[in-house]
Amino acid sequence: MSDSRPSVTIAKLSEEQLAEASDRTLGHYDGRAEVFWEGTRDHDVSQNIAALLRHLPEHSAHTILDFGCGPGRDLLRFKELGHIPVGLEGSAEFVKMAREHSGCEVLHQNFLALDLAIARFNGIFANATLFHVPSQELPRVLSELRLSLRPDGVLFTSNPRGSNQEGWSGNRYCCHLDLDTYRGYMTQAGFRELEHYYRPLGKPRAEQPWLASVWRRVD
Repeated sequence: MSDSRPSVTIAKLSEEQLAEASDRTLGHYDGRAEVFWEGTRDHDVSQNIAALLRHLPEHSAHTILDFGCGPGRDLLRFKELGHIPVGLEGSAEFVKMAREHSGCEVLHQNFLALDLAIARFNGIFANATLFHVPSQELPRVLSELRLSLRPDGVLFTSNPRGSNQEGWSGNRYCCHLDLDTYRGYMTQAGFRELEHYYRPLGKPRAEQPWLASVWRRVD
């Protein structure tokens, strides 16, 4: 693993501040659950789903953790593709909706207090979710996700990119990292990069706010 340090600079959050970051962010989503569902249910993330699946063996049913599954849109898609998706969500309202919409197992867990089985998953799909983890907690959370993957398991992530800004965006706590910084975190946590790209495709870089990347667990 690399000894390079991520370049985010921010005052360390106290336990109380970490709890506030989690509680306020989850409260935001709980209070807007139906609005969020209506606004995102038709979003096309097929490119991201394909990016995860192309790095897993073909013609197999994979157990996939949808990390931050929201109301369950992508759980249903993975299920339709013949896989065994399991959701994980911190918002109680989203958990109810995801179970209803997908019929899948959905774990109600806070991102900062995960309790995942070791080596359960072939893949993890973290679409627009990990950016809510404060940077000081990201190494631990990534290490826990890595341990929940089987050997050679694959993690997909997509996050709003930035210049390593961190803090509040309304009632949501957000980290907007650049590629080099994100690579540092992922490498330290025991992942090898498979690919990355910016979204939406076909736009100038200034109009591509999303950084997507795919990583394989290394041992």
